[in-house]
Formats: sequence, C-alpha cells, structure tokens
Amino acid sequence: MSSRLYKAIILGLLTGIVGLIINVLPFGHSLDENMGLGLLFKLRGEKQASPDVAIVSIDKESSERLNLSENPDKWPRSVHARLIENLVREGAKVIAFDVHFIEPRSPEDDQLFAKAIQKAGNVVLCEPLKAKEVPLSNKESSYADVHSIVKIVKPLDLFSDPAAATAPFVLPRIPFKVNQYWTFQTGAGDSPTLPVVVFQLFTLEEYDEFIRLLKKVAPNQAQKLPHDRNAFIKKGNVKGLIREIREIFEGEPLLSEGMFKELENSKTLSADAKKQQRIRSLIQIYEGPSRRYVNYYGPPQTITTIPYYQALQLRDGAVGEKKINLKDKAVFVGLSEILLAERKDSFYTVFSQANGVFISGVEIAATAFSNLLEGTPLKPLSLPFLILMILVWGIFLGILCRMLPVAVSAISVIGLSVLYLLAANYQFKANDSWYPVVIPLLFQAPLAFFGGLVWSYVDVNKERQNIKKALGYHLPREVVEQIAKDIVHVETEAQVVYGICLFTDVAEYTTLSETLDPMELGRLMNRYYETMFKPVKTNGGYVSGVIGDSMLALWATTSSEAIAKEKACSAAIDIQKELKLFSESSEFPNLDTRIGLHCGQILLGHIGALDHYEYTPMGDIVNTASRIEYLNKQLRTGLLVSEEMVHQLNGFLTREVGKFRLAGKIKPVTVHELLGFKDEIDDKMIKGCAIFAEALDAFKRQSWDEAKKKFSESLEEIGEDGPSSFYIKLCEDYRQNPPEESWDGVVRMEKK
Repeated sequence: MSSRLYKAIILGLLTGIVGLIINVLPFGHSLDENMGLGLLFKLRGEKQASPDVAIVSIDKESSERLNLSENPDKWPRSVHARLIENLVREGAKVIAFDVHFIEPRSPEDDQLFAKAIQKAGNVVLCEPLKAKEVPLSNKESSYADVHSIVKIVKPLDLFSDPAAATAPFVLPRIPFKVNQYWTFQTGAGDSPTLPVVVFQLFTLEEYDEFIRLLKKVAPNQAQKLPHDRNAFIKKGNVKGLIREIREIFEGEPLLSEGMFKELENSKTLSADAKKQQRIRSLIQIYEGPSRRYVNYYGPPQTITTIPYYQALQLRDGAVGEKKINLKDKAVFVGLSEILLAERKDSFYTVFSQANGVFISGVEIAATAFSNLLEGTPLKPLSLPFLILMILVWGIFLGILCRMLPVAVSAISVIGLSVLYLLAANYQFKANDSWYPVVIPLLFQAPLAFFGGLVWSYVDVNKERQNIKKALGYHLPREVVEQIAKDIVHVETEAQVVYGICLFTDVAEYTTLSETLDPMELGRLMNRYYETMFKPVKTNGGYVSGVIGDSMLALWATTSSEAIAKEKACSAAIDIQKELKLFSESSEFPNLDTRIGLHCGQILLGHIGALDHYEYTPMGDIVNTASRIEYLNKQLRTGLLVSEEMVHQLNGFLTREVGKFRLAGKIKPVTVHELLGFKDEIDDKMIKGCAIFAEALDAFKRQSWDEAKKKFSESLEEIGEDGPSSFYIKLCEDYRQNPPEESWDGVVRMEKK
C-alpha cells in the first residue's frame, strides 16, 4: 500500500470517527435535530395532512364574534356544549378538547356541558400534568440529584365520568423547539397521550380485526382483552385497555412481526387498503417507542382549520356558501391561530418564523394524530445504520480529499455534499426518513477537506525543506521553492520545466558606455538594475543573470501557467513604470529599455564544465525571447511578447503586430505588443488598436493601398506609433516589389 493511500485511509477513519463522536454528543444531536431537521422540512415544503382530521380553532376572531373573553379558559361551558351538539350532528367521529376543565364554573353551564359529553359518547378531554422536582441530597457529595414526579390532574368528575376518555398531552421542548411528542407519557405511568387515545377511539371499527389478528399470533394474550368494542367505552376504560395492549406487546417483542405477516396475508383486509393501514398503525403504536418525532405538514393552520364561531353555525356540511365536511372525522378543539410567542399554548417549531409566529398545541396534537393515522411518523435512521453511514461517509470524504488535488477535492466535496443533501431531501419527502444533515455536511465535509489540505501542505513543506537543505547553498531560493512543489529529491542533472523568459536590453548602451567613465557607469547600472529587479521579485520572478546592459528574468512553474504569465507581464509593465520614475528623478541619463517575453519548455539546471557551473535556463525559448526583444528596435516599440504569452492572459491590453521570421530563426513567430493593464488604457488607444487590426488584416491579404490607408488612420489616432510607421513603409515596398505568390504574411527580419 502506497504511503499516500495509507494516509488517505487514516484521514478517512479520523473523519468518520470524529463524525460519530459529534453525533453521540448531546450538542451534536441537538444541532442536527434543530438545524438539519428544520432544513429538510423547509426544503420539502407543505405536505397534505390526512383529510380525516380537522381543528376547531379557539381564536381571537371567534372571541370577538361571540363577544367572549380572549382567554378560552373563561368561556362559558354552555358554548362548548353547543359545539359538541353541532359536531355530533355533523357526523364527527371523535371530538377531542385540548382545553382544561379542572375547575368548576357556572353550575348550569357545567351541567349543560356534561350532558352534551354524555350524549355524544365520543368526547376525549385533555388531562394537564403537573411536575414537581424533589432534590435527593447526598451528604457525602457536593452534588444533589433531582427527581421529577409527574402528577396527572384529571378534569372534574362531572366531565371526565361521561367522557369517552381523558388523556394528557404535554410536549417536550428540547432544548426549546418542539420536535417530538409522547405516545405514552413517560413519568406518568406511561399513560397513553391524547393522539393515541383519539386514534384508538377513531379505529373502533378496526378493533375486531385487530383482535382477530392477535388471536392468530398469540391466542393466550388475545383472551385477556375484551372482545366487545363498545363495552370498554361505556365503562370509561379506554386508557386501561390501551395500557393492557401495550403491556402485551412489551412482553412479547416478536408479536408485532407476526401480526404484520398475518395482516399482509389477509385476503379480506388486502381489499380494504384504508382499514389495513389503520390496523398497521395500531400495531406500530403499541410496539413502537414512547416518544416520536412530529412529522409537521407545514406552517400554522396547514391542517384543515375551522374558526369556532363557524363551527357553531355549521349546518348540513356548510356555513353559508362555504362547504365544511366533518363527517367521520376526528375533530380537535383548542387554541389555534397564527400565534405570537407571548400567547399561552404556543410552541416554537421548525415552521416558526423570526417574527414570532408559533404553532399551537392543539395543532401539534392533530398533526401527531394524522401521523399515526397515515402511518407516516418521522423515521430517524436506526442506530446501526446511522453509525455505518456516518463512518462510511467520513472514510470516503477523507480518502477523496487526501488523494485528489486541492482544487479537484474542493469541487468534489461541494458536489458530493449537494448530492447528499438532494438524496436526504428525497428520502425525507418520499419516505419520511430523516437522514442527518448537519454532521455530514457542516462537520465531516469541512474536516475532510481542510484535513487533507493541511496534511498535503505538511507533506509538501517537508519535501521543500529537503530540497532546500540539499540545494540551498548554491541554488536561488525562488527557483528552489518552485521546483520543490513537485520534486522530492533533486538530482545533479538539469530539469525540464515550463518557463517564461523576460529579456531586456538598453537602447544606445554602447554610446552611453563610451561617454561615462567606468565608476559612473557602474553606479548607473547598479541603480538601473535595482529598479529592474524589484518588479521581477515582487511578481515572483527570478533574475537568472545580467550581461552588460541585458537582463534575463525567469518564471519557472510546474502548476498554473496562466498565473505565471500574468505575473511576468505585470513585472514587464511595472519595469516600464519604474524606469520612467527612475529617469524623472535621477541625475543619470534616460535608459530606454526594450523588453521581450516568450514562454515554453526550458532546461533549467547547472550548465557549465570543469570547476565552473551556473544555474541557468537553456533552450530555444531564451533565444526567441532575445530576438523578440530586438524586434522592439525595428518596430520602435518597448514591450513585445509572443502569441504563446497572450494565450489565457486576462486583464491586459495587447495587439498583434505581425508574424515574423526573426533573424536566425526558421519558424515564424506571431508577436503582440503588450500595451498595459486594461483598466489603465484610454479609449483612444483602444480605438487605434482596432484600426491597426483592420490594417494588419488588409496587409495579410496583400491589399497594400487599403492597408497603408488603415495604418495611416491608426497612426493618426494613436499618435506616434512605431508599428504603424513600419508597415506604411513596408506596404510601399511591397507595392513596388510584391512578395512571392506563396507569401503567407510572414515578415522576414534579417538583422539580429
């Protein structure tokens, strides 16, 4: 196994293990529950709730229309009695009140309410819970345990006795957002909660089939349960029956599996999908956990909601022209509106908004009931699968980020993260399956990427240090660091690299050297090269050597060629600017410097013999750069570059000045003039360049008169322009002495 792959596997394992550790920590699970789950709900959007559930909302509008208090606890119970009578007449199957009736009020109103409950026979009342924390001190310890005792407060006997059932519904806020609800209230004797009790009453018609399936799988257990579905309702023992069924399932863990098989094989039930689903949901309630995640359908009032005052006006399935069908539905009654945070019975959920819009408790109860009815609870991953998924995801990301180049790994991590989020959203939308989002995407993905980045940096830095140690005494520091990016061991032979050569020469240097004594000339050239070297080094170049008035600068790279080109061109432009300032502020004469740039493969290494070697570039690139520099003299320009330099060059203004067969060269070279940074060039120059390009095109087509005219226009637009003047003269020559018929537009330059 290669060292790189070995390190990649280590990084992958670390990423996976760290993800597992964060996941088991309370804060990690809390982050995914509050952030990741919220994101999945928002991506999914609204979802259609069961049509078999509705809410009658006690809201401000109803308070105003009925001229009642905004506090629903103070409403006359005779109003609730009217509501029950109306809902029963409209065919409501079960009526659940998420309102507390624990204190007596007007005797007359209370009697009316009790009679309405008794007559309906399908009313479920909510039981409030009161918790009391009892400290259990330990004298031998500075800490004290706290034990919570939960007490169920039943509604008044006047109401609870005739009710079909009473049940608690207290929501856990962990740490402050409601994501879960209890099916069986922990801490209160595992009492079945309001959604479960309502669901059991709602599925009375399926009770006989449920008992029949139970009898096939566990006949002894089935004998413990009543077979008359109406008997336990009349006795007011719905919760007792539910507890008894729950105990049977807890005592025989494989019971549910057997009942599911019998349910699938039942020919009578396979024809009735709705009944089959309800029985399946009953089994899932009794064999499932005591606490489940709420599968919200959307923001407040996504579930069918009817204002209280309209429910009182409801006749024959309509209020005026508005159709409202409550037949065979479970109707939940309680405080339900687009609530603000300060109102009681309001809860912060994944669909709460920053402006304080919360969801009411009765809507969460109705949502939980709808989840149970449809068999669509939110399904977190099982612990073994969750561990496997986080571990495999981490290993995969770690190996990817360690094996691939940084840019590729960054794109890959982003792409894979997007795919993961899309897959998680699909599973959430299609199967109500909750895949973790925060830990894989916000912890493991960045950890793998930055871990791979840091590790690569450490390895590369170590390699560079090895190179520096071997060559640091006799190689230029800049060149060593560039080569060290890809080479672990430096050999004595030269290396072929991609290089950019910048060649300079001073015009009229010979005449200048004759007019100055050696000391003055030396002082001038020291100042001159100090000005020249600074832009080269600032832009990451290396001064390979100087001979008299000529300088050769080099950019050697094994990575991004485009960046190296931009740096070399920036250095050339900066040299011109610095020399202009130098000539303006110096007592020395103006040193008109010509610059030529070319790029390509060069041999870079120790060149020499016997006891003298120099670390210098070799190859046609250096020679061509020198010829391009000399072309400046013939075109009366200052900065020329090859076409290879212009390729992928951004942010600079260039113009093609022609295709030349330079002195001593066999192959022609297309040459461009580098005019400067685009944002520093005026419009006049840009316009002149466009005219020059048209003129050059005419020249290549041998349209000498047209070309001469265009070059004259370019000269007039730009002002003093060497290339335009050069071609005007050349057009006159070619008009008198046309080139050969096979002429390909190449201008031959004979002088070196």
